[in-house]
Amino acid sequence: MEDKQYIIFNVENNIAVVTFNRPKALNALNSSLLSEFTRILEKIADDESIHVLVLTGAGEKAFVAGADINELAQCDALSGKRFSEAGHETIGRLQSLSIPVLAAVNGFALGGGSEIALACDFIYAAENAMFGLPEITLGLIPGFGGTQRLPRLIGSNRAKELIFTGRMISAAEAENMGLVNRVCPPEVLMEETLKTASAIAVKGRVSLREAKQAINAGMDVDLATGCNIEINAFSLCMACIDAKEGTSAFLEKRKADFKGSYTT
Repeated sequence: MEDKQYIIFNVENNIAVVTFNRPKALNALNSSLLSEFTRILEKIADDESIHVLVLTGAGEKAFVAGADINELAQCDALSGKRFSEAGHETIGRLQSLSIPVLAAVNGFALGGGSEIALACDFIYAAENAMFGLPEITLGLIPGFGGTQRLPRLIGSNRAKELIFTGRMISAAEAENMGLVNRVCPPEVLMEETLKTASAIAVKGRVSLREAKQAINAGMDVDLATGCNIEINAFSLCMACIDAKEGTSAFLEKRKADFKGSYTT
């Protein structure tokens, strides 16, 4: 385990776990935490031994309870723009990771916390988790991608209602909206998340990358273009040794052992 100032970073069985670690501040995002998170994401992107990333929060109250209001209150237009740009850069880097990213939301995921979760591939939440983009109550709007990612996930009308009112929603309501994949009792949240992460981690890296990129790229294009993206991604998978291993394992009635990398 590598323990940094604001983030706990651990890798085991090809699964990286990032824990936002400012529990006294409900893991609120400040510039230092964002910078540290960016450095860790760069490290993860360069490490082919990491097959899946899981994000969670330290303590029992919060995943990430938004931006640090003490820091935000000092911003003018220029420094506010820089803060928003930094958040977009970090969360954009998270979303562009080639590996699957799971959020284990263990409490409040507000503002920037919801925006981090929205950039993950899917979300598991504790029964006591709460989601929301309350920036409107501060005279602001979401600044780390919330106005763009939330409508794409749950539809523009529902997203407008949540953003215009700043209302918090429960994990159960978030699941009904399609924001959350699964709701778990708090005591088994990480167990269930890691169980899914483990099931993903044994799959081929190339096929996981191509599946993720095909889905993400296809969301913003017409169906015919999206199908061409899939054709090209499928052909890249066929060039990897994992495709030969997977088909051979099926024919030989054994479990596949995927060892391919992005170059083989």
